Amino acid sequence: MSELTIAHPKASAREESSLGVPELKNRATALLPELRQGAEERELRRQLPHEQIRRIGSERLLTWRIPRTYGGPGASVRETVQFVIDVAAVDSNIAQALRPSFLFVEGLLANGDETLRRRWLPRYLRGDVFGNAGWEIGGANGAISARIVRDGERYRATGSKYYSTGSLYADWISAAALDENGHEVRFMLPVHRRGLELIDDFDAMGQRLTASGTTHLVDVEVLPEEIIPSPLQLEGQSRRSIVTPFAQLFLAAVEAGVARNALADAVNFARHHARPIKHSSASRSVDDPYVEFSVGEISAQAYAAEAVVLRAAERIDAAWVEGLTEESIAAAAIEVAQAQYVAAAAALKAAELIFDVGGASTTARKHNLDRHRRNARTVANHNPRQWKAAAVGAWHLKGTPPPLSGLF
Repeated sequence: MSELTIAHPKASAREESSLGVPELKNRATALLPELRQGAEERELRRQLPHEQIRRIGSERLLTWRIPRTYGGPGASVRETVQFVIDVAAVDSNIAQALRPSFLFVEGLLANGDETLRRRWLPRYLRGDVFGNAGWEIGGANGAISARIVRDGERYRATGSKYYSTGSLYADWISAAALDENGHEVRFMLPVHRRGLELIDDFDAMGQRLTASGTTHLVDVEVLPEEIIPSPLQLEGQSRRSIVTPFAQLFLAAVEAGVARNALADAVNFARHHARPIKHSSASRSVDDPYVEFSVGEISAQAYAAEAVVLRAAERIDAAWVEGLTEESIAAAAIEVAQAQYVAAAAALKAAELIFDVGGASTTARKHNLDRHRRNARTVANHNPRQWKAAAVGAWHLKGTPPPLSGLF
């Protein structure tokens, strides 16, 4: 048994025992085919994967990074990111919707606040899922207009958030607002708190099932223990946080998964749906040299994306070993920026090449093959790739450290 004994209606005797990484990998392997089943149809008909994400939580597959001293498996960043890629390779919507849950764990590990860890990590061990309502539209450079004010011993928050990844699947919602002094305050709210309104209105061309719609904070009550200091708030804005490169690598992992998913669909279409064009020398599409070439190129793109993402994950692991110095975190940020650039380009290329394995039939809506391109493009638009490459170039040319913008 772990040093924490968790009692919760969601937990069984099996979940109350501390899990090792091998067991968690076994659970992931068993669950991935279930996540894959019906993914195209869900995306085509906009059916939110509530059940699938609840299963991920109940199987404790959000606990990878929780240390063994807290009842978790104590997985490395590389092992965790491999799981994210694997999920994205069957349904990138699900992988993206899990991002807030994984980022909150990293924040708890990085900020060193034992009270916060003891309060929130047990909620992962009982199967809770976390969503995000941090970002708004209408302001430049990530400006926040939401406000939080003190109300006696508690607080009241008001505002609207447009990007709320995973909110409709979550038990807890993370939000940010400015206090009376203009300082950013982050807090975590139970999803059923009065005044917290979640709207299913996300209308991006891709990643449509990430439940990233609008969140309204209508004079919502915030308890003191629900305030979540960020690593930057605790250590000063001049110090980098390892959470930021992890957050960016998560996006690259989703892209790598999209590329691998495109490969799977390309192979399946060539085997079971495509037919050689009239002047082909082959009697079967799988024997057509240009189909073989296209599938091989897609495979290479997927391979490259996954390889660079996992290498960057190892660099984050190394930063932890090196004591999270300013230099080690900056080095990790540079590697992650390169991985993002390569993974996004690879996913977009793989998603384009899938249409070269067949003729006009590849564009039929029933196959929904365009979802890979739409999903890859939507994830890539989180952060412009040009800035990533430019920051890496400045690092090599002048030794300029990556920006402290929260995107490196």
